[in-house]
Amino acid sequence: MKELITKNLELKDKLHYEFHNTFDSYENSFLSNPISLRLWSSFFVILPIFIQAPWVRLEPISALCFTFVILLVAFLLNQKGSNKWFILSSLLLGVSGSWLGGCLFWGWLSPFPILHIPVEAVVLPLALIGLGTNWKIGSSFYISSLFGTAVTDITIFLIGIMDQWRQVITADSEIAPQILQKTSENLIQIKSLSIIVFVALILWFISKEIFDSATVNTTSGKALLVSSYVIQTTLIVDGIFIFLAILQPTFSGLV
Repeated sequence: MKELITKNLELKDKLHYEFHNTFDSYENSFLSNPISLRLWSSFFVILPIFIQAPWVRLEPISALCFTFVILLVAFLLNQKGSNKWFILSSLLLGVSGSWLGGCLFWGWLSPFPILHIPVEAVVLPLALIGLGTNWKIGSSFYISSLFGTAVTDITIFLIGIMDQWRQVITADSEIAPQILQKTSENLIQIKSLSIIVFVALILWFISKEIFDSATVNTTSGKALLVSSYVIQTTLIVDGIFIFLAILQPTFSGLV
């Protein structure tokens, strides 16, 4: 009987040890491997396109207030005291900065494209400070998103369709399609396509260099990976919108 009890205790200890090893492995792998980190980073880049963009046009005040909901969720996740939740809370902190800037611009200042980047950069000073703290993952997300947006705006300016921006935003539903058709025609010119391809190659090279210099084993390395993934996702999304704008002008990213 004593031997049986001893074996049962040993088996219980073994199962307990294996359970904790499995949990610790999950704890360390969640958002700590490149695939999951890429998925979450890309998700938070795409999220504003399908949720924030239509929301801020219909109800800019409520969309703006949602910034504080994102911040609250980030705070609550951080309170869990777990590494996996801290990474997610840091990402959400970066998302809140991008969300705030997007709401401020597209809710009230969209007819003034010259203000786009300055408004989107509303929390840039805090993000730069955050690079020197444990919150560098969220800071990297925000700064990389801002960088991608700035490059997109510069590209729009270089290919000569920045003027159509304000025209489309302020035009009524009958005139807007005509302006978008003209924008589509400008996009398929050799000069415009050359600029787009050149900028895309530069962005891809930058993202690849950042990715090659990153490691998933440290917070700084994860921050670099997030930057790379954000730039790559921004590039892919812009490419899809350009393609759709050529095929169907009403899908232009200007509207």
